[in-house]
Amino acid sequence: MPYPSHVRIVEVGPRDGLQNEKTLVPVDVKVTLIQALAEAGLKTVEAGSFVSPKWVPQMADTAAVLARLHRKPGVSYPVLVPNQTGLEAALRNNVQEIAIFAAASDTFSHRNINCSIEESLSRLAAVAASALAHGLKVRGYASCVLGCPFEGAIETAAVAHVAGALYEMGCYEISLGDTIGVGTPLKAHAMISAVAERVPIPALAIHYHDTWGQALANILASLQLGISVVDSSVAGLGGCPYAPGATGNVATEDVVYLLNGMNIETGVDLDQVASAGRFISQHLGRAPASKVAVALQSTCLPTR
Repeated sequence: MPYPSHVRIVEVGPRDGLQNEKTLVPVDVKVTLIQALAEAGLKTVEAGSFVSPKWVPQMADTAAVLARLHRKPGVSYPVLVPNQTGLEAALRNNVQEIAIFAAASDTFSHRNINCSIEESLSRLAAVAASALAHGLKVRGYASCVLGCPFEGAIETAAVAHVAGALYEMGCYEISLGDTIGVGTPLKAHAMISAVAERVPIPALAIHYHDTWGQALANILASLQLGISVVDSSVAGLGGCPYAPGATGNVATEDVVYLLNGMNIETGVDLDQVASAGRFISQHLGRAPASKVAVALQSTCLPTR
């Protein structure tokens, strides 16, 4: 199968990227970051999550962020919700799209949300049904698709089961997450091939962490199967609070540079994304994890 001619990048930095930061990021900084990413051409920018502030205090101000956000026409600003309470908060805050999540690992599911995979899917089905009844779009996340910090390797059949269940409950798109970044290209290829027996390729997205430096290689392998939606995080921000040792998501800058080099359209301006990455990295007091961002600061070569 040829590579897709266009890839939609789902920017997860303001939510998945920041959720595990120990120091609270002010509302105005989050709003500035989200708006800069939208201005860079990203059409989907995660704006936050309605989860318990006890467990994810960094996201406690999501309602305030949404209230201050100047929403750009044509851009979606989804929020993550774990349950009916989160959905009700999303509805109160004029959210148009939500994301729900389930794990392909039973142990991870228990550690993360204190229930089994099947229990979580049952709960999510009710949330999805309610969201759809209110006219919201629903996106699904399947985590631990290439490995679990507690169970190790995950069977592709388990991933296909979770992804298929999310699709059947009405999720328009299922994002397949390598939560601890242990995947390699052939394993990613096999996993997607198994999932594609339950969920059509156009309804699949990929969400790879770069813990072992394999994210771009895994993205390339996924593109070869026709995947055309890629999650990434500006400046490589992020990591899973329930996955010991997991480092950040693949950097948006690195993904855009890869796709530019393949003449795959994204509609995203690399220089503007890099600028947004520098902004949030400076606020956090560290350099961007993106290799492209570092290279842009030390070269005069064109970015395309």
